Amino acid sequence: MKWNDLGAWSALLADQKDLFSELNERLALARQEAEIYPPDGSELTALKLTQPDAVCAVILGQDPYHEPGQAFGLAFAVKKGVPLPPSLRNIYTELQSDLGVASPNHGDLTAWAERGVLLLNTVLSVERGRANSHAAWGWQRLTDAVIAATNRLPQPIAFVLWGAQAQKKAALIQSCAPRLVLSAPHPSPLSSYRGFFGSKPFSQINRFLKENGDAAIKWQI
Repeated sequence: MKWNDLGAWSALLADQKDLFSELNERLALARQEAEIYPPDGSELTALKLTQPDAVCAVILGQDPYHEPGQAFGLAFAVKKGVPLPPSLRNIYTELQSDLGVASPNHGDLTAWAERGVLLLNTVLSVERGRANSHAAWGWQRLTDAVIAATNRLPQPIAFVLWGAQAQKKAALIQSCAPRLVLSAPHPSPLSSYRGFFGSKPFSQINRFLKENGDAAIKWQI
């Protein structure tokens, strides 16, 4: 990871630069001992692709996929050609149910990121085969700062908190600017039937944005 890769985020997160350096060093050491995802240098892809002035929605998950070839720095996304993980398949199922958008044949959500959807996890690295293995590293301090900085932006923003870890961020979202906060169970097979399916986040986001003078997000990819 390189601080200069963050663009406008680097100024908004200036007080996190030391933590950023510490996490970078810890990642370098960890990669000598184990396989770590996402690939080196792509941990902050979400911030690189969705700059502050473009953010209109934040989709927050837990931590990266922990199997080979999946995570590349965008929450819930995988590169084209990689089989869809169950969580992403469930997201597509809800998207089709909510807006009638046909499920894509790939899991690359870069188009969403480029349209202002910040696809962020609460923890930004993981060891192969060990879900949430880096939860105690301090990533939450950095992602808390990202959420707080996003909350200070002037434009209307919808926050989608999927799962218990993401929902802990709700306390950081208090702004005089228009905000929408949607909470639902994680889209994983273990919890998707407990309220994720039928939550209609995509239509709610678009309705909120249009009511506040912004364009709806094009969710087709």
